[in-house]
Amino acid sequence: MASRTASNKKLTTHLGVTPKVITIDPVTRIEGHLKIQVEIDHVGAQQQVVDAWSTGTLFRGFELLLNGRHPWDAIPITQRICGVCPVSHAMAASMALDAAAGVAVPDNGRLMRNIVLGANFIQSHLLHFYHLAAMDFVEGPNMAPWKPDWSTDKRLDAATNETLVEHYVQALEMRRKAHELGAVFGAKLPHPASYVPGGFTPDVTAARIAACQSYLSELIPFIDAVWLPDLMLLAGFYGDYFEIGRGVGNLLAFGVFDLDATGGDKLLRRGQVRNASAQVQPVDPDAITEHITHSWYADTVNKRPPANGVTSPQYPKDDAYSWMKAPRYVKYPYEVGPLARMWINGDYEGGISVLDRHLARAQEAAKIAQAMAGWLGQLEVGGEVYAPNTVPQSATAFGLTEAPRGALGHWISIDDKKIASYQVVTPTCWNASPRCMLGLRGPIEEALIGTPVTNAEEPIEVLRVVHSFDPCLACAVHVMRPGEGAAVEVLTGQPAWAASAR
Repeated sequence: MASRTASNKKLTTHLGVTPKVITIDPVTRIEGHLKIQVEIDHVGAQQQVVDAWSTGTLFRGFELLLNGRHPWDAIPITQRICGVCPVSHAMAASMALDAAAGVAVPDNGRLMRNIVLGANFIQSHLLHFYHLAAMDFVEGPNMAPWKPDWSTDKRLDAATNETLVEHYVQALEMRRKAHELGAVFGAKLPHPASYVPGGFTPDVTAARIAACQSYLSELIPFIDAVWLPDLMLLAGFYGDYFEIGRGVGNLLAFGVFDLDATGGDKLLRRGQVRNASAQVQPVDPDAITEHITHSWYADTVNKRPPANGVTSPQYPKDDAYSWMKAPRYVKYPYEVGPLARMWINGDYEGGISVLDRHLARAQEAAKIAQAMAGWLGQLEVGGEVYAPNTVPQSATAFGLTEAPRGALGHWISIDDKKIASYQVVTPTCWNASPRCMLGLRGPIEEALIGTPVTNAEEPIEVLRVVHSFDPCLACAVHVMRPGEGAAVEVLTGQPAWAASAR
């Protein structure tokens, strides 16, 4: 057995047997801790992935933290599930609480919710391509944090490589500007303080509108003139990745960015398709269940709808290999994310692959940025932003929206004006789920099947497929505890730098 550590990545390759089993733990350049294990073998003359397992290695448990709390606490607490996409959790929680309280959000509140969420989408999409995924294809500078890295299958010529490295640096600035744009109305990003049941908290002013317009005047040209052309450059060298990483072929979106007070008309609509069909079908929330056959949870009922979900950890457990549950629609695994949204909306008509996911994400960022410019023009200076409401004595409700990585749902039950139960189903639980009770692989697991692997000790092709989904394990799983015999250091007092900074 040989082992290699590169860029904080632990790779263990079990050699000397056929097929080979490769474990990448943790997968880096994502949020959180993900383990990917693949089995590779020769199929004809090509060495490729023949089986795969996706493991969320930490337990989340936010649902348990919320039990017994004031319902309005769900908005700030669920945002702490993830620092990259907290706005989506604020939106989902707010929508669930709007429904529970029976309150309609004024247009100004709806528009500001959209604008802050849109800013979060853009910063997250920029982060994903330039700073998390692009380095699977680009040769970074000969310095930390780009070195050490894997050298397998780097195809770019020197000029193209230099261009993409320069744009990596520019994208850091653009991502900062997207954050600042969201903070204009959100008060701060990450974890905006403006989302509340019934609307939004800040007043609409001409100065705030102008500030957002200024940021968009820089972001829109970067997306159109830099990011999208960069992807076409990349596709010119890696065109085979339009054929790699298809996965289950089923696509699901809950829809996002309400265009009217009813929520029926959305910038990106709700829908689902089976097997890459062009025929979009409606989504029935009651058809969503969570399977736990291969997850470290105990339950007398294996597939529960989230509204009746139970978060009861059981570790160890026979046949289980992940802290993620396995969400299914009807009985099938579904891919969620920008490609699913753009496909279902009719905005993307390519295929389903690694490069299709990247292209759809950038095109979605362009669509959202243009829509934000329109929403700014619809805001009424000094207009109503919030509709007063009260905590219901009892209620059940849900909020379905989209995070940058895909479909997000929050389900709440209120009893005696307190949270009786709360369940969160995140995009990465859909995409990186383990097998379900029917033995069907999750979308990432299925997308890895057939992926060619040139060098078993540097399986860069596996990372390209996984990164194309932009997994966020911070959303999916969260907490760890030391193993038996591990030391826990309790710090007392304060470090010297803290005293000197007072």
